[in-house]
Amino acid sequence: MNAVALATESVPERHYTHHEGRGPTPHRSNPAVIHRELTTLDVHPGHKVAEYGTGSGLSGALLAQLVGPTGSVTSLDIDDFLVRWANLIHHERGVDNVRCHTADGTAGFAEGAPYDRMVAWCTPPLLPKAWVDQVIDGGLIVAPLPIAAVPNMTVVAKIRVNGGEPVVEAVFTGGYIEATASPKGDLDLPGRWVDWERRVPALSWISIAWRRDDDPLHTGARTALSRLLKDRHTEPYNGREVDWPSWRTFAAALGDHRLTMAGLSPDLWAIGHTTTTTAAVIQQDGTIVADRSDSPSLNVLRGWLKQWEDAGRPAPETYTPALIRADSNHGAEGWHLRLSR
Repeated sequence: MNAVALATESVPERHYTHHEGRGPTPHRSNPAVIHRELTTLDVHPGHKVAEYGTGSGLSGALLAQLVGPTGSVTSLDIDDFLVRWANLIHHERGVDNVRCHTADGTAGFAEGAPYDRMVAWCTPPLLPKAWVDQVIDGGLIVAPLPIAAVPNMTVVAKIRVNGGEPVVEAVFTGGYIEATASPKGDLDLPGRWVDWERRVPALSWISIAWRRDDDPLHTGARTALSRLLKDRHTEPYNGREVDWPSWRTFAAALGDHRLTMAGLSPDLWAIGHTTTTTAAVIQQDGTIVADRSDSPSLNVLRGWLKQWEDAGRPAPETYTPALIRADSNHGAEGWHLRLSR
């Protein structure tokens, strides 16, 4: 039995996730995935660990158990309600080597640096330079990162920092809620990169990787979403059931400028190709939606799907990862994660 499995025997999971005073935590990760990430993090007694995304407090409690009385855990969350409750629950259990703070985790927490390990339960827009700067030489970061500039296209990366430079050692299937500047209220809407949304008669939204080519009124995004919602052409995908983690990773790795993610109905994501005049996506249920039967975007989407099938529906873990330093003139400092085959 490994250290994480032993830690779970000492930490009462439901006491954190369904605390009788606070109630169930809506922003909580699957415990099995938490265990996987913590095993990958390779925490040892005496380590200083930072985690981003306090949530219910469960992951912080497990980390506190792993680092032991000589180690420490610094936990950050943008939601003060969750932070206050996590601190109280830790106190109730007599756990005094973890402290939760209300803060934007994408900036790290320099006050407690340097850290031996970092783990994130929310997805930043890129790997922040602040995280890399606040980890010791040889330290590890385990975090979900976007692999394209649209929502819900992520993998979890294991990153080693050597000489101030991050290197990806492995990637895994997975992802977590987007890191946002304020607590996220609407769980049906991505927290980042939504270029247009409609709320009547039901919530729908679209994210276009070509947003820099769009105008200030988001005419391209508005038009593409409208084409997918009105007078649309639909057809079933003629392949096997769509393996969504494999398909979305493949679509992101194509690096196509016209990549698009959409939510045309609740709890049903879609990936495809759009332009200012055409649109086509495939939904998680295998339904293909396009502006018309002879849509140029539909032809592109069909080509992508054929390439994916011909490649054998590759798993996210089989791609070669690369960190590309971001242009600081266009946003925060750090590195974008991209995958290739």
